[in-house]
Amino acid sequence: MEINEIQGLADKIRTEVAKAVVGQKATVDLMLTALFSSGHILLEGPPGTAKTLLTQCFAAAIDLDFGRIQFTPDLMPGDVIGTNLFNFQTNEFSLTKGPIFTDILLADEINRTPPKTQAALLEAMQERKVTIDGKPQPLNDRFTVIATQNPIEQQGTYPLPEAQLDRFLFKHVLDYPSREEELAIVTGHGSRTGMKTASAFGVTAAVNADDLEGAINAVSNVRINEDVVAYIVDLVRATRETPALETGASPRAAAALAAAARAHAALDGRDYVLPDDVKTLATPALRHRVILSPAAEIEGRTTDETLAGLIDQTAAPR
Repeated sequence: MEINEIQGLADKIRTEVAKAVVGQKATVDLMLTALFSSGHILLEGPPGTAKTLLTQCFAAAIDLDFGRIQFTPDLMPGDVIGTNLFNFQTNEFSLTKGPIFTDILLADEINRTPPKTQAALLEAMQERKVTIDGKPQPLNDRFTVIATQNPIEQQGTYPLPEAQLDRFLFKHVLDYPSREEELAIVTGHGSRTGMKTASAFGVTAAVNADDLEGAINAVSNVRINEDVVAYIVDLVRATRETPALETGASPRAAAALAAAARAHAALDGRDYVLPDDVKTLATPALRHRVILSPAAEIEGRTTDETLAGLIDQTAAPR
């Protein structure tokens, strides 16, 4: 597949998703960028902002298997990855695979389950395999986690540790829709009865597995020159040097940002990365990988404001 074909491919996916989801253009663009750069994404937003429906429609538009895990405090790691059960008819253990064996996994309210169960996703997200009773079980090469969490209600939640957050390419913060978008949502959804699923809105597969594979291979050919690489490194290093951040981003964050920038360029129809690609993706790629200092918190500063200042202060190549 040629680079200029990826843009058309992405437009087909956007069109199918838009049949059910009003707005959320930035969210869909980040999900596409994560998909084409083989990354995972964490969606944070209040209930009722279409996080689940958006993920369902996204998977349906790409003809990928979709699985959902509703994370709860009593969920165990075996409920996620599966377990070996003894079969009394054959006198042998047989593997019962968990819901993690899918293409796109919606980890719904991931911060509602204890760290032991959260950690069941670590190996899967990093290496696309899980280990059950000492035996590795491979996952699909396209395995992608789209996790959600609710920032409003914190009672009974378990904040994701930094190592877990670092496995996500992006953390995207969803907001409420504009008035015009909300009018369209109420008009389109308020008149419907029954379950609001992707199939109910007529979302069909616009892209098959071969198309997706070709697009991902094409993204690997996107060029990123030394000046842009240096810009990414300087930006990430700046997060470690500013007193406003207690902990800055790691070298893995810089590599992830470079990979995402290549996918973003391909979605724009280019076979080369611009500094603007990096600027667009820097905040969602870094906001969950840095920690504000106590002094900055006392001053009322936010992570996003701090990152925006660093992006403005770091010299970009021309």
